[in-house]
Amino acid sequence: MEKIGLIAGNRKFPLLFAQSAKKKGYYIVAVAIRGDTDRSLNRLADKVHWVGLGELQKLIGIFKSEGITKVVMAGQVSPHRLFSKEVTQSKELQELLAAIKDKKADSIFGAVAARLNEAGLTLEDSRTFMEPFIPQKGTLTLRKPDFREWEDIYFGFDIAKAVAYLDIGQTVAVKDKTVIAIEAFEGTDRLIRRAGRVACGGIAVVKVSKPKQDMRFDIPVIGLNTIKNMVKAGARCLAVEAEKTLFLDQQPSIKLADRKGISIVAL
Repeated sequence: MEKIGLIAGNRKFPLLFAQSAKKKGYYIVAVAIRGDTDRSLNRLADKVHWVGLGELQKLIGIFKSEGITKVVMAGQVSPHRLFSKEVTQSKELQELLAAIKDKKADSIFGAVAARLNEAGLTLEDSRTFMEPFIPQKGTLTLRKPDFREWEDIYFGFDIAKAVAYLDIGQTVAVKDKTVIAIEAFEGTDRLIRRAGRVACGGIAVVKVSKPKQDMRFDIPVIGLNTIKNMVKAGARCLAVEAEKTLFLDQQPSIKLADRKGISIVAL
């Protein structure tokens, strides 16, 4: 069996990747992050090694000892952990962060990818084996956006692309062609909840890839939590980029969106 390495972050993305890779006949060696990765990974991957957030060299050593040459990064690390003691007290991570120009997502992940490459490990496209979870162009729900919502979607798309270019975030919430909220380090779910409180519902949420998106990491991901937060926020529609977004839990997400009258489109 061909081996593949998995750097597993939080939520369902690593779990679904492991399931998909197994169906393709791959032997999966996963490195899981203590405090973030779901313990369910233990029964999905062939081998799981647990490491601390600051143990990049240990992670590399595990893959090398297992004979791994190809690695996929799936899932994120909780944003607040960047400012935690485990990071500030990790000499290895502090050296990594000190060597980059800023702490934007691309800078951090790019530095990690470079370290992996130096060690002879190739970081693969995050969409590897995830074809069933990548939406194509079209309306994914029963309800299509109305004219007013389409105006908000296209208005929001341009704003989101500009924000993504600056590597601030990849999601915006708009209403009546007014920018209600822009995603920063807090993530999409918190953005949606914040926008719902400000606009009293009726928002359109637009999530895009970066103009020069490195598909090896930090790719746009939506799922059931996204839709649940949109319901709480009174949102009306969600727009994502076709072929560049992972849509996890598609069936229950679309079912909930249909029940609540939320439109989901891929542009």
